[in-house]
Amino acid sequence: MGAVATRGNDEWAVEAQDLSKCFGSFCAVDRVSFQVCRGEIFGFLGPNGAGKSTTIRILCGLLLPSSGRATLSGLDVMTQTEAIRKRIGYMSQRFSLYDDLQVEENIDFFAGIYGVSRNERAQRKAFVLEMAGLVEKRHTMTRDLAGGWKQRLALGCAILHRPPILFLDEPTSGVDPMARRDFWRLIYDMAAEGTTVFVTTHYMEEAEYCHRLALMYRGKIIALGTPTELKRRRDLHALLEVETGDSSLALEVLRGTEGLVAVAVFGRALHVSVLDPTETTGRIRTALAQRGIEVRRLETIEPAMEDVFVALIEQEERRP
Repeated sequence: MGAVATRGNDEWAVEAQDLSKCFGSFCAVDRVSFQVCRGEIFGFLGPNGAGKSTTIRILCGLLLPSSGRATLSGLDVMTQTEAIRKRIGYMSQRFSLYDDLQVEENIDFFAGIYGVSRNERAQRKAFVLEMAGLVEKRHTMTRDLAGGWKQRLALGCAILHRPPILFLDEPTSGVDPMARRDFWRLIYDMAAEGTTVFVTTHYMEEAEYCHRLALMYRGKIIALGTPTELKRRRDLHALLEVETGDSSLALEVLRGTEGLVAVAVFGRALHVSVLDPTETTGRIRTALAQRGIEVRRLETIEPAMEDVFVALIEQEERRP
């Protein structure tokens, strides 16, 4: 991972203070505050309906907030939306290019939309085709591209005008894991060159790729920090990973065992949240042995982002 740019004496690339958006009595974004550095990959993580996309639409000038304030490169989202739109790239979670145009025709069209000068268009088109690996597919009809190639083309069109801030709303939804990895390599390259990347995702492995994360739930940010900081929060319970000869039966047994905070399936193993790993390990072995279940491995582990995600939301659910 490349180094993250710092604020220094410059203004933040993105800053939100008590930002809210309500639709009638429903508050989709509830007093959200955060700051994003230049050159940072900032991830918005959360379940569907958490408020991620609504927040992005406010920052892009597509929605006005109900209250609070936000700035992009010092420009106010309430009063300077036109100036903001010239400084951002936006890639929505739904493919938004034209299927009935060839790859390079889409690039030409969006170059015009973004106001790329005629002197620069050939150079910018060549850059996008090369960056996205689409040189050999430049005359292909866009509808005939596989999902991963469509995402690359959409990304290329979003950065035709060299925006310093890029918003990616669920950019890899519906594409295969290999295409997702390739797509993230492009994101890292852009961040390394100073582009600020603001990305929403519900893929937990993608959250690990971000420099910092904000976890949204029911319109609020309930956690903010680097992936490592979130995994090491003191308010999270210790985590044991248990591999057995029968995960289904072990799950049933451990869910009925006293002293365990939570038990969940994680791949072929079980993740068990506990207050005291030393005290609980023996209790787990005993409970499983009494049912004739072989314990192949039992050890304390650092939580994965999925564990953190579930634990923090469960904490929020328990709040009065």
